[in-house]
Amino acid sequence: MEMRKFGKTNLETSAVVFGGGFVGGIIINADDDTRRKAIRMALDGRINWIDTAPIYGQGKSEEALGWLLEEVDEEPIISTKVYLDTNNLDDIPGQFKESISKSLNRLRRDSVDVLHLHNPITNKGGGKLIGLHHILKSGGVLDALEEMVEKNYTKYIGITGLGDSKCCQEVIETGRIDSIQVYYNMINPSAAYGSDHNFPGQEFSGLLEACQKYDVGTMGIRVFAAGILATDKRHGREIIITDNSDLSSEEQRALDAFTKLDIDDEGNTPYGTRAQTALRYVLSEPKIDNAIVGLAELSHLNQVLEASELGPLPETALEKMIT
Repeated sequence: MEMRKFGKTNLETSAVVFGGGFVGGIIINADDDTRRKAIRMALDGRINWIDTAPIYGQGKSEEALGWLLEEVDEEPIISTKVYLDTNNLDDIPGQFKESISKSLNRLRRDSVDVLHLHNPITNKGGGKLIGLHHILKSGGVLDALEEMVEKNYTKYIGITGLGDSKCCQEVIETGRIDSIQVYYNMINPSAAYGSDHNFPGQEFSGLLEACQKYDVGTMGIRVFAAGILATDKRHGREIIITDNSDLSSEEQRALDAFTKLDIDDEGNTPYGTRAQTALRYVLSEPKIDNAIVGLAELSHLNQVLEASELGPLPETALEKMIT
C-alpha cells in the first residue's frame, strides 16, 4: 500500500481509505464477525484511514466503528462530517458542536483527525444545499470549523466538494481548509482537468488545480460511481449525487469507458476486474491524495487491496480514456 502526504497537514495517508458509508454498507449492514474481519483485513493491508459520517446508517456507521476500533491495537486516521440543518442556520457553531459531540460519543473518542462539512455548497443554497454566504460569513461554517480545531474536537477541517465547483473553489482560495472530498472517477474525471475538456455529467473542472495551489488534501469520493463502475449487478443503493446524470446515463458512460479498455465477456479488463480497473484509474491521478472505497463484502476488500498493489494504470490505458 502506497503512503502519501496529505496536503499541508502532518498526516500520511494510505492511497486507499476505508469508507464507512451507505452505498458499500459493510460497516452498517454486515454481521459483527464480518465487520471485524473487514477492519482487520484493511489494517493488515496498511489502510490507515477510515471515513464515516453521522448520516451513514443514521449513526450506525460511527457506532460500529466505536466498538470495532476498541478491539484493535492500531489507531487509524478517522474522519467524520457535520450535515447542517439548512432550515436553522442562526447558530452554525452550535450545530457543529452538537453534531461532533454526538459523533465522538458514538465513536468512543475524544477527537477525530479530520472534520468535513457534508452539505454541498452552492451560491444561494436551498434544500440540503448550503449557500456560499453561510460558509464565509462571520459566525459561518469556516468560523465554526476553526472553532472545532481550537476546542480540540478535530485536528484538521474541510468540505465536501459537491454542489457548485466554483463556489467550492472560493472556499479553497480562502486558505482556511485542510481537506476536501472530491468527486472523481473513470466516467467523470473533470475535477482534474480545465474547462477545455468536455466530460459528460456535472462539471468539476479546476477543482483539483485549486487544491494543489493551496496545498489542500484531496480525498477522491465515488470512485466506483455508487457501484456502477465496480459491477453490472445492481444492489438498489445506486444513489446519483451529481447533476446531469441518472442511473441509465451513468451505466452507459461506464460501458463506454470499459469498452475503451477492452473489457471481456467475463467483465475483466487487461488491468483487473471492473472495480480494480476503476480504482487504479483514480490512483493514477497525482492530484488525488487518497481514494475512499465503499465495500459491501469481504471479497470487494480483497480486490481493493490487490488493485492498490498493482498501482496506477499504465499510460497507454490512460491515453485511451481521454480520446
